[in-house]
Amino acid sequence: MDTIIITDLEVFYTVGVPDAERLQPQRLLLTLSMESDFTAAAKNDDISRAIDYSAVCRRLRDLGKERTWKLIERLAVEVAELILTEFGPVRVTVEVRKFIMTETRSVCARVTRERASVL
Repeated sequence: MDTIIITDLEVFYTVGVPDAERLQPQRLLLTLSMESDFTAAAKNDDISRAIDYSAVCRRLRDLGKERTWKLIERLAVEVAELILTEFGPVRVTVEVRKFIMTETRSVCARVTRERASVL
């Protein structure tokens, strides 16, 4: 399987368990690994047969305008499901990194999801 990786996409989402943490959007970094077969896209040099990573980045930057989350775990799962549904990779791994705790460099949640097999 072939892979497209987007590393450290900077987004600003409203996320956090305490109400005070959700008063304003905070900086997060998203890293995505999207597995797909590049054969058709590479053969014809055709973006319509590839995962448009620019469109993925635009969609994820806009996602934070629509809602809020308490848990980065839920955010990671929702991003993974969105990528599978809207962009069609076979498998996606999503990492959400936040910088709220001063005693750590960052805190991260990582999930991997894959498309259900067609019977």
